[in-house]
Amino acid sequence: MLVQRDAELDAIREALADATGGLSSLNVVAGPLGIGRSALLHRLPRCVAPGEVRTLWATAVPEERDLSFGVVRQLLDGLLLDGPRGGDGTPGEDGPHGEAPGEHGRWAARVEHALELTEENGGTAGTGGDPGAVAEAVRSLLAEPGAHAPPLVLVDDLQWADAPSLRWLAHVAARPDGPPLVLVCTVRDGDPGARDGLVRDIVESADRVLRPAPLSLATTGRLVRELLGEPADEEFVRACHQTACGRPLFLMSLLSELGGTGRPPLAAHVPLVRAARPEQLRDRVVSGLGHQPRAVRETASALATLRVAVQDGSVLRPLLARLAGLDDAGTVSALRSLRRLGLVEGGVGEDRGAARYVQPGVREAVEYAMDAAERRQRHTDAARLLYELGRPAEEVAAQLESVAGGGCPWAVPVLRDAADSARRRGAPDRAVRYLRRALLDVPEQGPTRARLLVELAATEIHSDAPAAESHLAQALPLLPTAAERAEAVLVLSPCVVAPLTPAGVELLRASADELSASGPAGGTPGEEALRVEARLRYAGLADPGRLTDATGRLRTADGADGSGGGRELLAVLLHAATLSAGAEASEVARRARSILEREPASVPGPGSVIQLVLFSLMAADAVEAAEPWLNAAEQRPAPGGSDALRHSQRALLHVARGRLPRAREEMERVLTAAGTVGAENRDFVLGVLCAVALSARDVQLGSLVAAEARGSAFSPLQGVLAGMLRMPEQARAGDPAAALETAMECGRQLESVGWRNPVLFPWRPWAVSLAQRTGDHHLARALATEEYARAREWGAPVGVGRALRLLARTDGVDERVGMLRESVAVLRGSANELELLMALRDLGRLLGDGAEAREVLREAGELAESCGAPWPVDRAAPGPVRSAGPVRATLTRTENRVALLVVTGFTNREIAAELKVSVRAVEKHLTHVYRKFGVKGRRGLSAHLYETELNTAG
Repeated sequence: MLVQRDAELDAIREALADATGGLSSLNVVAGPLGIGRSALLHRLPRCVAPGEVRTLWATAVPEERDLSFGVVRQLLDGLLLDGPRGGDGTPGEDGPHGEAPGEHGRWAARVEHALELTEENGGTAGTGGDPGAVAEAVRSLLAEPGAHAPPLVLVDDLQWADAPSLRWLAHVAARPDGPPLVLVCTVRDGDPGARDGLVRDIVESADRVLRPAPLSLATTGRLVRELLGEPADEEFVRACHQTACGRPLFLMSLLSELGGTGRPPLAAHVPLVRAARPEQLRDRVVSGLGHQPRAVRETASALATLRVAVQDGSVLRPLLARLAGLDDAGTVSALRSLRRLGLVEGGVGEDRGAARYVQPGVREAVEYAMDAAERRQRHTDAARLLYELGRPAEEVAAQLESVAGGGCPWAVPVLRDAADSARRRGAPDRAVRYLRRALLDVPEQGPTRARLLVELAATEIHSDAPAAESHLAQALPLLPTAAERAEAVLVLSPCVVAPLTPAGVELLRASADELSASGPAGGTPGEEALRVEARLRYAGLADPGRLTDATGRLRTADGADGSGGGRELLAVLLHAATLSAGAEASEVARRARSILEREPASVPGPGSVIQLVLFSLMAADAVEAAEPWLNAAEQRPAPGGSDALRHSQRALLHVARGRLPRAREEMERVLTAAGTVGAENRDFVLGVLCAVALSARDVQLGSLVAAEARGSAFSPLQGVLAGMLRMPEQARAGDPAAALETAMECGRQLESVGWRNPVLFPWRPWAVSLAQRTGDHHLARALATEEYARAREWGAPVGVGRALRLLARTDGVDERVGMLRESVAVLRGSANELELLMALRDLGRLLGDGAEAREVLREAGELAESCGAPWPVDRAAPGPVRSAGPVRATLTRTENRVALLVVTGFTNREIAAELKVSVRAVEKHLTHVYRKFGVKGRRGLSAHLYETELNTAG
């Protein structure tokens, strides 16, 4: 398939037109390897004048350069087969080629005579025989009167033609008085033969030198679609274009290999394009280099060996010179040849940057041409040279990776330095490769190998936990002390909240037992022991028995906040006490503040104990203590991957204060940076997103978080998050019974693992509202009473105030007013303005139309604006809600009280007794309420109020 070659074809058509008028021409098609010179030559007879020209073809090959007139012989063979033509250029009727009887024999005899002349005048390629007689004989054949059209003489790979043939071609091209012909030759740039004097003379004397351009992106796309047989994604086409460098040979071999995979040309399969190493391309590169001088081959091998690790051209060229055994001038000349050949870019001419192969497949082809022993020796030499020159460790390590090990006493420290450098720049996979290679140079079983294994495990723990556990298991018996073994095991959990496999937990437990047995009886645990205990305690948070034990351990952990390991343990113990509500909120808040006072604000990053402290402070309604710490921490540069974490911390504070707009802003930033969240912080971020979704009643966010929660490290958290976020979605879908069952199931899961904190897990408030909506008022009262008891036990103002408000929705009217007054009083001591808003709102609506009611509702309205509450608060009228639709209904004071009593579960007779009016009056007020809201009956009213005031559950 010939594409994007219209300019070249037009040029040859023009040459044929000139030849018809008696003007011969010499045309040269030149370019680098793979640009499509031979393909263009093969297609010329069919593209420029199909059926109208006599074509003579010859292909020069390196193996026949010593055969005199080898190219001419191929042309004469073509004449012998072609024979003379009829006057119209078509085969005649008398002979096989249209000649008169007996003419074919005479023609064959004349061609044979020309062939004999080549023998007599050629000699060998080095003798330089006179081509004149041969030239005249061939020209006379070409001038046969029966030849209607001028011949098209095609010679491929002119740089490999024998010297007599080159002289003949030069002689033919220089004779303006001979029969007209069109001579087209191809020459490969960068080949040694292209620098031959005769070849240069022919090229310089050419009437036209055609240089086919690289294929465009659009042409590449067309070929991709045609050869792979289906539409292609733009990213896939772009990857093919970049990988093929615009060379038809590169592209066709690439597409041939990709077609064999059976994968469609989609963006998702771009890695296949990058990784493709076509065998056809490899063979052509190896063949092309095989004909180069030794200096070029050595330079090509040296450049492939260095793997372009050295990016500085001023450093790379001297390195190449030493590895190739050349001086600087020889290296420049060799690089220039490789560049002309189309294999290398950069390094010479105007581009003084580092020389590099045009694509990885070319470099690998050069490496393929070397045998295993040669590759190993070259990489060893390169590593030693780079080390002696003091080059960066990763440049040296890139060479050592290809050496089996041994012979370089400096290899291990260099590889460890390289691994450290790779980790710092965010390439842990490469660091793992360097460390695994370093193990090959430390075969003996001892502390040195053990420490290398520990370093390797620490690097691969996040990407390959089983491998890390295996390497640690190998290292532990080789370490001399219990403390050093404990420090090694801590690699499995570099931070308290990092997830652990069961095997990792067992290794930690064994280490804890060993430290306990080897430590002084009754003495203070060492730093390693505290850190190991912290991780074991964290791993046991889903076990009710271990959760209770952790709460008991909290009472004996006085003074633990004086060290880093002690603060880790104390944070986990406080988290356990918070989850289980096993201690008083005031005590948890006090001890959490002590951690903040001693934990450096410059270490807020991934895996910090601050995540656990923040949850404890939120549940204890004491988040104001965390704000100064976070403000100080944000003045420090953020470590990599901490953006989502920091925004999550801020979002949690805003949720705890009831500031929904600011929490949502931080949430958006969290979602933007979510890809940077590590496994050690995933549960914290999910918990914060869940809190924002529930507080803001954001069903879409809830669905997203629920989907992410399926991969949570803690199975209880996975189910609870998914369930709590499913409740509002089910309720909005018109299935309150299913939503209530989901809420109750969340409660059962939490109770089964001992997670009883009413502030962290507000499932009962939702269940109370849902039970009221389904008409199960007995369940609603029971849940509200239980929530109040749990909140009193925990003692956080936000929990107590919310529980009182829930109770007020289920008890008698007079008692409800008192409960709401108490709820407001308690919540004035809380950081959560949203809960205070809801208590004020409920109180104002129950108070009616008086001055106190108006003042309470006015304050509630102001809080609603500052909190960004997702429901309206009517400051003027005491109606329970405004319509969610475009028309807002305003209820009278009595209608408002009737509606509120209806959704609370009162019958019409009970409402009449409560309001001291007749049942008929109650029915009349209810009719007005139904009409204003456009609903039918009690169930419709309850559903409408639930839809427009869904947040009353929280």
